Amino acid sequence: MRIVLVGPPGAGKGTQATRLAEKLRVPHISTGDLFRANISRQTDLGKLAKSYMDAGNLVPDEVTIAMAKDRMEQPDAENGFLLDGFPRNVSQAEALDELLKTEGIKLDAVLDLEAPEEEVVKRIAGRRICRNDSAHVFHVTYKKPAKDGVCDVCGGELYQRDDDTEGTVRNRLEVYHTQTEPIIDYYKSQGLVVTIEAMGPVDEVTERALNALKREDA
Repeated sequence: MRIVLVGPPGAGKGTQATRLAEKLRVPHISTGDLFRANISRQTDLGKLAKSYMDAGNLVPDEVTIAMAKDRMEQPDAENGFLLDGFPRNVSQAEALDELLKTEGIKLDAVLDLEAPEEEVVKRIAGRRICRNDSAHVFHVTYKKPAKDGVCDVCGGELYQRDDDTEGTVRNRLEVYHTQTEPIIDYYKSQGLVVTIEAMGPVDEVTERALNALKREDA
């Protein structure tokens, strides 16, 4: 299957993308991973992207699109893929359509993870990360440490990342509403959007998504 996963920050896209890609046996292709891989390998596209990032500028659509095209042409993506973070706006969605058309293939579905905005803010702003190991993640409401400000695993200090503050989260949501949300209407016009309730246990959300895809594929 060829799937695009969309949803606001805090809706659990990263977690669901990894789980769904594994269940569907297709590669999980995320914009962040594309940038990191190209930059670490010092590809021409990676060097170009880094020049924009180092200058504090957004990487242009054409660079992101070229990276995505290169990744989707890899052998492991021959029978499908799950795109996470791409397309990010309508112009990228149009470019993706053109790319797929030249290959004689098309998207099977666009999964739209929905979560109430205030819940998204609560999820992200409540996160606390261990300074010793960023894999140790806690939450002031949902996963409280035994001792405030101290990691249960290693005793390291727990802190709130700058991009997890409430003000930053609300700014990220505004960017999402302005730039990315319009692609949902774009894909609705093609009959591709499948809305998934993103609230609840992770396993349940994954199951909802898989069941919805089975119905679409039926």
